[in-house]
Formats: sequence, C-alpha cells, structure tokens
Amino acid sequence: MPDLPTPQDATEAALFTECWDAVLAYADLCTSGSTAAAQLGREAFAHGIREARDAENGLARGTARRPARLPRIPLLLTSVRTTAAAWEQQGQGHKLDPDLRLWLNSDKAARYTGPPLQRPLALRGLRDLQQADAELLWFAEVEALPLPLVARRLGLDPAGVSEELQQVRTLFRDRCRRNHLDTPMDPQCRSYARLLDAVTRSSAAETPGDLSRHLATCVQCAEAAACLRLHGGALPGALAGGVIGWGGLAYLERRRRAAEVRLGAGRPGSADKGAGEPEDGEQKARVARNGLLVAAVLVSVLALGVSLMPFGGDGDDLGARGGVDRQPVADSAPPLPSAPSLTPATSKPAADRTTHDTEQPEKSGKPQDDNRHTEPQGTSSPTHRTEPDESADPLCRVEYDLVNQWPDGFQATVTVTSTRSLDTWRVAWSFRDGQQVGQMWDASVAQDGSRVTATAADYNKKVPEGGDLSFGFLASWRGKNSPPYDFELNGHACAKNS
Repeated sequence: MPDLPTPQDATEAALFTECWDAVLAYADLCTSGSTAAAQLGREAFAHGIREARDAENGLARGTARRPARLPRIPLLLTSVRTTAAAWEQQGQGHKLDPDLRLWLNSDKAARYTGPPLQRPLALRGLRDLQQADAELLWFAEVEALPLPLVARRLGLDPAGVSEELQQVRTLFRDRCRRNHLDTPMDPQCRSYARLLDAVTRSSAAETPGDLSRHLATCVQCAEAAACLRLHGGALPGALAGGVIGWGGLAYLERRRRAAEVRLGAGRPGSADKGAGEPEDGEQKARVARNGLLVAAVLVSVLALGVSLMPFGGDGDDLGARGGVDRQPVADSAPPLPSAPSLTPATSKPAADRTTHDTEQPEKSGKPQDDNRHTEPQGTSSPTHRTEPDESADPLCRVEYDLVNQWPDGFQATVTVTSTRSLDTWRVAWSFRDGQQVGQMWDASVAQDGSRVTATAADYNKKVPEGGDLSFGFLASWRGKNSPPYDFELNGHACAKNS
C-alpha cells in the first residue's frame, strides 16, 4: 500500500486534509469494505497528487499554454475512478462495489476515457474554466460549503462572493453551450441545440413538447439541458454526475450531510464560529449545571408543600398514608381523563381523517350532549377534499413515480388512468413541503402555492376509455420531499395505485 504524499508546505497540508476526506468518502462508495476503501483511497490520492504537482510545475503535456485540468478535489475523485478501473483490469475487482464493476465494463465508463469531444459536457465545461473559477464553482455547488467559508479559503471578498459565483455559473454555462455545439451529433440533435439554449436561459420559458420528448430519449441532449439550466437546482447533480461518473449523486448527498454535521447546520452563525466552539461547549455545561440546580430547588419546594398539606379522614387513614406502602406524591391527585387515541400517521392530510375523528364519541359509550358539537374544532371545513373511497369504482387512478432525487431537486412522472374517454384533460395535485415545479414535459404547468395543475399539450389531449395519460417534471425541494396528494382529473378525485 503506497504512503500518502508529504505536504510541501502548511498550505498544502491544509489542502491534503480536506482532499483526503473527499477521496475517502468516494472510495468508500466504490468499494465493498472499509479496508478496501482505505487502500483505494491511498492509491488514488498518491496518483492524483503526483498528477496535480506535475501540472502545476509545467511538466504536463501542452506547456505552451495553460493546461486544461480540474481543480484538486475533482481531480482526485477522478483518480479514484481511474484507480478502480485499474483494479478491475488487474483482477482485484472483487474489492469493488458490484454496481461499479458493471458500470466500469459498460459504454458509460468508456465516455470518460474516450475521445475528448465525446466526454460528458460538465467535465469539459469545468476543465475549460480558470482554476480559481472552477474551485469556487465546485466548493459551492458540490461540496456544499457556505459562501463565507469558501471566500476565506479562496481569498475572496465575502461581500462579493455571491455575485462572483453567479458570474462563474454564467461562464460555466457558456463553456458548456460552446462544447455542446462542438460535439458531433446527428441532424435531429443539431436542430434542437439552439432551441435548447433559448429555453434553458429563462426559468419562465416553457419547453416545447417535441423538445421534451427528445430530451426523454437522448442522453447527450439531456445532459446538456442539465448543464445549461442554471435555475431549478439541477447544477450540483449535473456537475457531480458529469465529472465523477458512477456514484456522483451519492457522493453529492454524502458531502451535503457531512457539511451539515461539520458546520453544525441549524445553529445560527455556527459556520463562522471557528475558535468559539470550545466556549460554546463550556456554555452548554454551565446551562446543564444550572438546570440541575433549578430542578433540585423545585423538587425541594414541592416536597415541602406536600408535607404541609392538610390531610382529611380519620387517624387510621393518616396512619395508612404514613406507612411504607404510601403512593408517590404525583399519584395522590385524581386521575386525569384519558386523551382519545390518536390515529396512526398516514400519507393523507389531517382533513382526510375527519370521519374517524367524529366517530370517536360514539365509541366511548357515554350519552351525547345535544348542545355540544360532534366534530372536533378545526375539522368542519377541510382545506382539501378527501380521497375517493377505494371500495367504489373511481373515475381515475393515478400513479406517482419519483424517478430521481438529488439535493434541492428531483424528477418525477405522473400516470393517470381514466375510466372515461377524454377530449382534453387537466390534472391537479398538492404538495406538502413547499416543492416548486420548474419544468414539465408533455403538459403545461401552473402552480399556485402548493397546488399544481398540469394541462394537456396539443398532441395528447384525447385519451380513450381505460387509457393512460402521463407527463413528467423537474422540481425543487428543501428539507423534506413528501409525495403529493389530493390528485384530481378534470375536477374529479383520483384514487392512488397501491
């Protein structure tokens, strides 16, 4: 097992720590155990550092001009992929993840080592950026580091780093657009190239139906759309998948979670605290000690109050109370009425459980008060209509499929089966967690708050009896991405396929 390279100075030592963490995270995804992950990481790290130093010292090919190369972290991650491919060829493939081995022996892996014009667009676009610009884009989009921290690491002005990042995103888009036009493609892809450029420039532009169908079948143009569309949260996934290859989205999710844990996500100012963290720990200890003191005082006061409380009854009763079998003070009060049992959590909103809640008083066996409302408060006017009764024959059935998901974005398809023939259709649903649809194909989209409406395109309006209609979309999310609910077809509630 090779030794890790020795840092040349303090700056490189700090970079080594950060880079090794990223390399080991990806090596762990690529292997079948921690021992193999450490071995793969060390070999890839040593090879990648040598390559980076050679490029910096001008020993790489093409020294007449600045060599096109990746920033250090993505360079080391591609070195992990290259080392894994070498393991597979040398008979050490049993140490790798089985899915990675299938990928390494497919045409997908060959794209990363084949002719330059056939390589993924994100990889070519990132290599064409200046080193500082590429590092800023990778740190902010893939490593998910806060911009103030990125600014300090790269020596940028924290006040202007956000604007500079936006400019770098625009530069990256321009490089990808030019590389896409330079890529050998068939006449159909060539005819859509300029339309794709125009549609992806604006978040409000709708994708024409024929272009949507083309993107659903052409991998090359779909990758271009992800790189050219700077809104909607697709850029991190496009970068990770295009540069790293296999496991790019899994690496992206792992780095996001690691950044949240490392920087203390959810605590205001924790990302910039730095040396203040020990002081924060001492403060927590003081709060804990003070809490224990307050609890002790409260218990003492409660015990004193109970001891001074007058007791009723005769002397025998007093004697019984003073015996060893006396109940704790907390049990001396009369029992509180038991709360009604809660229904198990389901995927339906609270309004859908109105019927079960209103039946609860009848099960108790107690006489009803005629002057009391039979419905619990807040359920008399539900926000959304309930799902149709599964025992009845619904007018439509819907199937929601989450095709892919990445931090801040996801792709999904909706398929609706109608029991009636339709001359046109309109499908509506609601999101629970503030998801926002950014792009839709095979339908036009409108969103009002959490309510989304998809309207048929000109070419798929008619649906035969018992036929299906389907469409797909890209959307953004934060925190949680629960499936949608309250589906309707032309105003009629649809049942969900189980």
